[in-house]
Amino acid sequence: MIYLDNAATTRPCGAAIAAITSTLTQDWGNPSSVHHFGVEAARLLARSRESVAQSIGAQPQTVYFTSGATESNNWVIYAAAERLGKRGKHIITTAVEHHAVLHPIKKLESAGFSVSYLQPDGLGRVSLADLEAALRPDTILVSIMAVNNESGAVMPIEAMAKLTHRTSPFALFHTDAVQALFKQPLRAKALGVDALSISGHKVHAGKGVGALYLRDGLHLPALLRGGGQESNLRGGTENLPMIAGFAAACEAQKKTHKDDIAAMRALQASCRAQLEQIPGLTLLGAQDAPHIVTFALEGLRTQGIINALQERGIYVSAGSACSRGHRSHVLTAMQIPPAQIDGAVRASFSRETTQADIDALAQALPEVIENLG
Repeated sequence: MIYLDNAATTRPCGAAIAAITSTLTQDWGNPSSVHHFGVEAARLLARSRESVAQSIGAQPQTVYFTSGATESNNWVIYAAAERLGKRGKHIITTAVEHHAVLHPIKKLESAGFSVSYLQPDGLGRVSLADLEAALRPDTILVSIMAVNNESGAVMPIEAMAKLTHRTSPFALFHTDAVQALFKQPLRAKALGVDALSISGHKVHAGKGVGALYLRDGLHLPALLRGGGQESNLRGGTENLPMIAGFAAACEAQKKTHKDDIAAMRALQASCRAQLEQIPGLTLLGAQDAPHIVTFALEGLRTQGIINALQERGIYVSAGSACSRGHRSHVLTAMQIPPAQIDGAVRASFSRETTQADIDALAQALPEVIENLG
């Protein structure tokens, strides 16, 4: 199998699997229990929190475990509206966010909030100037992703956070950093963001675990009320096996991530160079991030391309794995021609991707085009 859909999910690494298995079979105590078995589980939870926090340049007390980035995004969006709704009802986001951001914001819009949707350029980038023009005294939340999962565009998050805090001092700045972790330099405190979302299964951990960073001193309403877990902000017994796996995956990649990024960047360059030689193929998006190559075969249908490649043991994507059956809102916002959108495919890499995988894709595509054309 040649797996080139790593922006959707990654294969759990050996360290993560070992940590998950060990926690399920040996360290399965409840971290809230006061006996020795529970205390040991609490220590494992604390060590895991420190490992994940270090991976984003944060202090452990600023990281809260969730079920994934969708939950983290929803939490900060609704919490910001609840806490700051009396100061203003204006929210800024982009037209190219993941639906885990767009859908809760649209719900707030239907409840009376005013929303500005920043539009990207033809490569998927959103400009600092457009954000500056949209900021208002009543802006309470700005949510802009760090790396777009379809165009590969990298947003100037540090500059955007500074601009937001200077222009609208009551506003919170949140970034969905799911596609940035171990793909870009990611230091939450240095970025100056108020909140940052990450997910385990995008970085070789298991599914069902993520985290939300909240800057030190930021107090938001609780997501879930119950047993007081996660500093009274997210009640419910922690998913310790998956948390431990997340931490183990972070520890493994912290040692190699610079080399991993360089390797992915080289693979991306090779992939782009080979695909550019294929007649009728158009590369799409900025592809600033090292792990995403999106392209279009105009006149063909995305699902047909995916099926044909799958028959050859090559797995790619139509874009966001959460948007099956719908024309990409990201490529639409970029004003890509519909005929190209309908034949758009994303290949995405991880630290496990090889040059042979890239070569296989490039060699298979001309035959796919001939057979489907």
